[in-house]
Amino acid sequence: MAPTDETAQVTQDTAPPGTTPPAQPPAGAEAGHGARMPRWLPRAMVLALALVACFQLGSWAFHQLTGLLINVLIAFFLALAVEPAVSWMAARGMRRGFATFLVFLSVVIASAGFVALMGSMLAGQIVDMVEDFPDYLDKVISWINQTFHTDLSRVEVQDSLVHSDWLQKYVQNSASGVLDVSAQVLGGLFQLLTILLFSFYFAADGPRLRRALCSVLPPAKQAEVLRAWEIAVDKTGGYLYSRGLMALISGIAHYILLQVLEVPYAPVLAVWVGLVSQFIPTIGTYLAGALPMLIAFTVDPWYSLWVLIFVVVYQQFENYVLQPKLTAKSVDIHPAVAFGSVIAGTALLGAVGALIAIPAVATLQAFLGAYVKRYDVTDDPRVHGHRRQVGAPLLARMRRALRGPNRPEAPAEPGGPSPKPGKRG
Repeated sequence: MAPTDETAQVTQDTAPPGTTPPAQPPAGAEAGHGARMPRWLPRAMVLALALVACFQLGSWAFHQLTGLLINVLIAFFLALAVEPAVSWMAARGMRRGFATFLVFLSVVIASAGFVALMGSMLAGQIVDMVEDFPDYLDKVISWINQTFHTDLSRVEVQDSLVHSDWLQKYVQNSASGVLDVSAQVLGGLFQLLTILLFSFYFAADGPRLRRALCSVLPPAKQAEVLRAWEIAVDKTGGYLYSRGLMALISGIAHYILLQVLEVPYAPVLAVWVGLVSQFIPTIGTYLAGALPMLIAFTVDPWYSLWVLIFVVVYQQFENYVLQPKLTAKSVDIHPAVAFGSVIAGTALLGAVGALIAIPAVATLQAFLGAYVKRYDVTDDPRVHGHRRQVGAPLLARMRRALRGPNRPEAPAEPGGPSPKPGKRG
């Protein structure tokens, strides 16, 4: 019988008699050899860890530099706002750096003068309130005694106030917080200096900055970048100058009112109302009018009411007459969009975002309008909010359908066309 493949395999695996069978390899040797770690896996793990470390480092650096980035953003918009004036002086032969210095010097002098006037006014009002406090207290005590039939004296009230626990705690907390206030003031001054320095460099070296930016872009992209820069300058400068003009008009109007009412510190209050009402959108007018109302109340309570009425009336005049004419070409942004942009800017960057939100959105809107294709709108009444009226033939057909086929038609009016003959059922 010839051996088959299976019997041949068995005879090969079986060792001859009297010999030691060969050692078999371990069962998991081949499996272990196949499960060895790939060469790319350690490199991938190291690369993943490096990417995570870089992300964490970048996130930490971004959070640490958030304040500096906000200052640079403010400085950039401030440089865009003053660039038209700087370019105007540079076009007439003045060096750009010196022109920028003159513009910023004017801004600093005006701001310092305004702060000094406001400080003197507030200091004078505080001194007057402290000097008149005993008279106010006597009037209040006399009113309480007459109304509630009590027997209070000013000396007792003053002693109770001076020796009260809450006053002592307030004085202690105020004394301990003086150092914190000083640190905040120094930090604010350093932040202001940083913004002025960056904005000066942005405005003075504007052409060099544009050349450096365009040098890393292809020619097709350079035109788009320069176009966007030009739009940003026009919108930001136009927003600032239109707001400045409206602040001037508002200040003059309120100054006339305060002078007529003989309210003290009328020039300072007029400047306050003009600036705050224009550069704090939507609610700035009412916030600015609170201080003149308070000062007018110290003269005569009825004067504060007249100031309130004037503020409300002037706000309506500004919204519906003055502002559309002055900002139609400079900003051209819908009031609802402006209000929403202010809210979004406040949520993102706080008070700084509220100030730069409108020029930023106006710049974005103008940039998109320059590249988005627009079409003519069809002459449809629904575009203007009117419903399209149904034609008379359609109404006649509907009436005939409602009457039914067996119902005779209504007789024609005298002088009208006679009905056409038709089949009767």
